Amino acid sequence: MADGQFDIKPWELQGEGREFESISNDFARASMALSSGLEALGEPWGDDQIGEYFGTVYTGARDGIIESMDHLSEQIGKIGDGLQQMADAVSRTDEQLSAGLDQVY
Repeated sequence: MADGQFDIKPWELQGEGREFESISNDFARASMALSSGLEALGEPWGDDQIGEYFGTVYTGARDGIIESMDHLSEQIGKIGDGLQQMADAVSRTDEQLSAGLDQVY
Protein backbone atom coordinates (compact mmCIF):
# COMPACT_ATOMS: atom_id res chain seq x y z
CA MET A 1 0.00 0.00 0.00
CA ALA A 2 1.49 3.29 -1.08
CA ASP A 3 -0.08 6.73 -1.26
CA GLY A 4 -3.47 5.45 -0.09
CA GLN A 5 -3.69 2.79 -2.80
CA PHE A 6 -3.63 -0.96 -2.60
CA ASP A 7 -3.70 -3.83 -5.06
CA ILE A 8 -6.04 -6.77 -4.86
CA LYS A 9 -4.98 -9.79 -6.85
CA PRO A 10 -8.01 -12.05 -7.31
CA TRP A 11 -5.89 -15.11 -8.08
CA GLU A 12 -4.11 -14.69 -4.74
CA LEU A 13 -7.43 -14.36 -2.90
CA GLN A 14 -8.66 -17.51 -4.67
CA GLY A 15 -5.52 -19.40 -3.69
CA GLU A 16 -5.64 -18.27 -0.07
CA GLY A 17 -9.34 -19.09 0.06
CA ARG A 18 -8.62 -22.64 -1.09
CA GLU A 19 -5.83 -22.86 1.50
CA PHE A 20 -8.22 -21.84 4.29
CA GLU A 21 -10.71 -24.46 3.10
CA SER A 22 -7.97 -27.09 3.11
CA ILE A 23 -6.97 -26.10 6.65
CA SER A 24 -10.64 -26.26 7.67
CA ASN A 25 -10.92 -29.80 6.28
CA ASP A 26 -7.70 -30.89 8.00
CA PHE A 27 -8.90 -29.42 11.28
CA ALA A 28 -12.28 -31.16 10.95
CA ARG A 29 -10.54 -34.50 10.34
CA ALA A 30 -8.30 -33.94 13.37
CA SER A 31 -11.34 -33.15 15.51
CA MET A 32 -13.11 -36.32 14.35
CA ALA A 33 -9.99 -38.41 15.00
CA LEU A 34 -9.60 -36.94 18.49
CA SER A 35 -13.27 -37.50 19.26
CA SER A 36 -13.14 -41.10 18.02
CA GLY A 37 -9.93 -41.80 19.89
CA LEU A 38 -11.24 -40.43 23.16
CA GLU A 39 -14.54 -42.24 22.74
CA ALA A 40 -12.68 -45.51 22.14
CA LEU A 41 -11.00 -45.13 25.53
CA GLY A 42 -14.35 -45.38 27.23
CA GLU A 43 -14.64 -44.31 30.86
CA PRO A 44 -11.72 -46.01 32.63
CA TRP A 45 -11.82 -43.77 35.74
CA GLY A 46 -14.17 -45.96 37.75
CA ASP A 47 -17.47 -45.35 39.46
CA ASP A 48 -16.33 -44.44 42.97
CA GLN A 49 -16.79 -40.88 44.25
CA ILE A 50 -13.49 -39.60 42.83
CA GLY A 51 -14.08 -41.40 39.53
CA GLU A 52 -17.55 -39.91 39.19
CA TYR A 53 -16.23 -36.42 39.93
CA PHE A 54 -13.36 -36.87 37.47
CA GLY A 55 -15.74 -38.23 34.83
CA THR A 56 -18.06 -35.25 35.18
CA VAL A 57 -15.23 -32.75 34.82
CA TYR A 58 -13.49 -34.72 32.07
CA THR A 59 -16.54 -35.27 29.87
CA GLY A 60 -17.55 -31.61 30.15
CA ALA A 61 -14.07 -30.47 29.15
CA ARG A 62 -13.79 -33.08 26.40
CA ASP A 63 -17.14 -32.20 24.88
CA GLY A 64 -16.34 -28.48 25.07
CA ILE A 65 -13.01 -28.96 23.32
CA ILE A 66 -14.52 -31.07 20.52
CA GLU A 67 -17.36 -28.58 20.06
CA SER A 68 -14.87 -25.69 19.93
CA MET A 69 -12.69 -27.50 17.40
CA ASP A 70 -15.70 -28.20 15.19
CA HIS A 71 -16.81 -24.57 15.40
CA LEU A 72 -13.30 -23.33 14.59
CA SER A 73 -13.12 -25.63 11.58
CA GLU A 74 -16.44 -24.26 10.34
CA GLN A 75 -15.33 -20.65 10.79
CA ILE A 76 -12.01 -21.23 9.01
CA GLY A 77 -13.97 -22.73 6.10
CA LYS A 78 -16.21 -19.65 6.01
CA ILE A 79 -13.14 -17.42 5.80
CA GLY A 80 -11.93 -19.44 2.81
CA ASP A 81 -15.31 -19.17 1.14
CA GLY A 82 -15.41 -15.43 1.82
CA LEU A 83 -11.99 -14.90 0.28
CA GLN A 84 -13.06 -16.74 -2.86
CA GLN A 85 -16.28 -14.72 -3.07
CA MET A 86 -14.24 -11.53 -2.68
CA ALA A 87 -11.93 -12.63 -5.49
CA ASP A 88 -14.92 -13.27 -7.75
CA ALA A 89 -16.43 -9.87 -6.91
CA VAL A 90 -13.15 -8.06 -7.60
CA SER A 91 -12.79 -9.86 -10.94
CA ARG A 92 -16.36 -9.00 -11.95
CA THR A 93 -15.88 -5.36 -10.95
CA ASP A 94 -12.62 -5.13 -12.90
CA GLU A 95 -14.30 -6.62 -15.98
CA GLN A 96 -17.24 -4.23 -15.71
CA LEU A 97 -14.99 -1.19 -15.27
CA SER A 98 -12.82 -2.28 -18.17
CA ALA A 99 -15.87 -2.77 -20.41
CA GLY A 100 -17.14 0.67 -19.41
CA LEU A 101 -13.81 2.30 -20.20
CA ASP A 102 -13.69 0.51 -23.56
CA GLN A 103 -17.03 2.08 -24.45
CA VAL A 104 -15.80 5.56 -23.48
CA TYR A 105 -12.52 5.34 -25.37
